[in-house]
Amino acid sequence: MKIVLDHIMPVPLASIQHSAESIWGNFVELNDREKILLNASSGKGKSTFTLTTIGLRNDYKGKITYNGEDIRTFTPDDWAKIRQDKIAVVFQDLQLFPNLTVAENLLLKNSLNHVYSEKELIHLLERLEIDNKWTQSCGLLSMGQQQRVAIIRALCQPFELILLDEPFSHLDEENTQRCIAMINERCNELNAGFVLTSLGDTHQFNYDKELKL
Repeated sequence: MKIVLDHIMPVPLASIQHSAESIWGNFVELNDREKILLNASSGKGKSTFTLTTIGLRNDYKGKITYNGEDIRTFTPDDWAKIRQDKIAVVFQDLQLFPNLTVAENLLLKNSLNHVYSEKELIHLLERLEIDNKWTQSCGLLSMGQQQRVAIIRALCQPFELILLDEPFSHLDEENTQRCIAMINERCNELNAGFVLTSLGDTHQFNYDKELKL
C-alpha cells in the first residue's frame, strides 16, 4: 500500500516555521516494505502525523491518499478494515485498557485476526521479560512495561505498515533492542514496513530512509 501526503499542513501547526526538509507542506510517499525513521524535536507534530495519517484527525489542509484514494472519502467500515488488516499502530499514549489484564488486552486484539495462540503470546511477553505480568492489570504496570505490551498488541494483526510513535521512550537500551528485533522479525515475516518517530535516537537500527518534521 502506498500512502501519499500531498502538501499536508495540520491546522494547529500552520503558524510554526517548518524547515524545507519537513514533511509538512511537501509531497511525501510512504511505501510498504520501507523502514522509515521520522525524526523531529518535541512539538513538531510526531503524534499529529500518526493520528492524521490513520484518519483519527482531519484538521489539516492538503490531501492524503491510500493507493490513490483520498482518505477523506473513507467510511467508518473502510477505516475498520484498514486498521484491522493494513495498518498497525503503537500510539504514544499506548491506548491500552488499564482495567483489563495484559492477557485480556492482548487476547482482545488477537481475537480479530487470530494471529497468535495464547502460548505464542506468552512467549512474546517472555522475550520482552514481562511474561510474569500476564494476569496483571495494565494500569498497574510501569510505563516501560506498558510500552512492551502495546508493541506486542500492535503485532497481533496483519499489516502492510506499522506506525510507531516514540515506542521506546520509557525503555532502556537492552529492552529497546529486544523490541526492535521483534518488530523487524514481524515486518520481515509480513513483508511490511514501518515508520518510527523519534526525538533523534536511531537506536542503531537499519532504516531505508529518514524523514523530518
